[in-house]
Amino acid sequence: MPELPEVETTRRGIAPWVAGFEINEVIIRHHRLRIPVPEGLAELLAGERIGEIERRAKYLLLPVAGGHLLWHLGMSGSLRLVEIGTEPRKHDHIDLVMSSGLVLRYHDPRRFGLVDFLKGDPFSDRRLAALGPEPLDDGFSGDHLYERSRGKRVAVKNFIMDNATVVGVGNIYAAEALFMAGIDPRVEAGLVERERYQRLAAAIKQVLAASIEQGGTTLRDFVSGRGEPGYFVQRLNVYGRGGEPCRVCGHELRSMTIGQRASVFCPHCQH
Repeated sequence: MPELPEVETTRRGIAPWVAGFEINEVIIRHHRLRIPVPEGLAELLAGERIGEIERRAKYLLLPVAGGHLLWHLGMSGSLRLVEIGTEPRKHDHIDLVMSSGLVLRYHDPRRFGLVDFLKGDPFSDRRLAALGPEPLDDGFSGDHLYERSRGKRVAVKNFIMDNATVVGVGNIYAAEALFMAGIDPRVEAGLVERERYQRLAAAIKQVLAASIEQGGTTLRDFVSGRGEPGYFVQRLNVYGRGGEPCRVCGHELRSMTIGQRASVFCPHCQH
């Protein structure tokens, strides 16, 4: 599933070829995604110019036609730039033919993604309004995690994966940040001290920034907007490495399920 770094990598990859350009044509091959593609969307967007692309959590926001095109990549979606005239593949559902001479093409084998059109303030939409802070913004800190966690008995790994706590910390990045901060993922969120949350917030920022810098994490289908895979997977310390030696202490990494998600951690380094 594309996570925050993959979506941010996509935003950066497509922006130079989409923002500021007009949509010459919209081709919708399949209307039934997670929600149906809005009726009349192709006619609404044709001839309109796209503004600067924003990202909120794992949503992309494209200002256009007096509103915003809301895009979510779902479980297996990707946005690629291809030359005009490039034959579509199976599961290429939507094309935005741009005046830049390129096509913004949406590919989604599972069709769990969505494309919607929002009028007015997009951040008042229910899908965006309840989201927590962006992890790379100044508003996200260890103090925020500490204060929000008081009294919570949920495992700290599940706590930081909750989008109401902070957006974009998916399973991979939660595991890696907790390892970097030396925190056992099973510990109750309400028992973690302020100083340890400060370390964890710094680790989350570092892990996500490093992943964005390297282009995201390739697991199955992800590619950037330019068709390039991500490479952060080569630097993973714990995720997917259960039973292997810890890169720091050499002890065997332990695998278990926490909150119905596969989790790997070092019982020696994380406590």
